[in-house]
Amino acid sequence: QVQLVESGGGLVQPGGSLRLSCVVSGASGSDFSAYTMGWYRQAPGKQREFVANIIERGATNYKDSVKGRFAIARDNAKKTIYLQMNNVKPEDSALYFCNSFYRYKDTWGQGTQVTVSP
Repeated sequence: QVQLVESGGGLVQPGGSLRLSCVVSGASGSDFSAYTMGWYRQAPGKQREFVANIIERGATNYKDSVKGRFAIARDNAKKTIYLQMNNVKPEDSALYFCNSFYRYKDTWGQGTQVTVSP
């Protein structure tokens, strides 16, 4: 049973930085490298939306509004992914979820709250 645990959220001022982490358990080391890993977010009253993902060979994709500000990375040895958030804006405030996709199965974490406010 794959489980995802996010951390690193908190309160940050506009223009600041934050790094989210997501640790994956229950996946073998050799399998994890083949997982597509991603970050999604959901603000109050809005649908969950894609933020970024990273596939097996390290290629990345980003939501247009975070390009150039956010960076996703993975450490396969630690079975961990990261989301470095720079120059954050109030509209980045949301509950951020880690997601894994492998062999047609989606798994979600519980989320970590990010609040951008002066």
